[in-house]
Amino acid sequence: MDFSFVFRYQSLYLIGIRNTLLLALAAVIFGSIIGVFLALMRLSNIKPLKYLAASYIEFVRGTPLLVQLFIIFYGLPVVTGMRFPDIVAGAMALSFNSAAYVAEIIRAGIQSVDKGQMEAARSLGMPHGISMRYIVIPQAFKNILPALGNEFIVIIKESAIVSVIGIYDIMRSANIIRGITYRPFEPLIVAAFIYFIITFSLSNLMGVVERRMRASD
Repeated sequence: MDFSFVFRYQSLYLIGIRNTLLLALAAVIFGSIIGVFLALMRLSNIKPLKYLAASYIEFVRGTPLLVQLFIIFYGLPVVTGMRFPDIVAGAMALSFNSAAYVAEIIRAGIQSVDKGQMEAARSLGMPHGISMRYIVIPQAFKNILPALGNEFIVIIKESAIVSVIGIYDIMRSANIIRGITYRPFEPLIVAAFIYFIITFSLSNLMGVVERRMRASD
């Protein structure tokens, strides 16, 4: 196998790495924000909110990401009359998909906190919202950190699917190089190695954060 093409087309890989990281970062930020609201809606005593969040979560978890990507990429322009840039559509699809999984992680984390914590806070006169913000959620965050870390790593890998709508991520760059060099195998090996480096680095970073949080306890 000859990998000399890597140096010739490294700019394509660098563009792919940049776009992949941008997509993953957007999905992590917006997916987490939406996921928090979905989790709180799921735990709410207001039934319409609870059922709405549950329906969204079940729909997203029960349908392929590729279908969701096509719905957003082709469907939103029809509904809104606006054409979104490819990378924006990809980030939206990843964010909405990740939000459903993050919501379930957060919900499980909140429910894992002893109910006595909330009762003690309320007995001290703290409102429900303040009790959740300062007492329950910080404890839940420590419980769900490993699961959230895994979800973020999954986003990195699943972002490869956006190449089907023409976004120049790592996978798209690899496919372009395959067509230019007529090498069907080696560019994919390089892409796999890049994904591995990114996810392995994130795994180690999450491990450091978890150890520091355990030490602080």
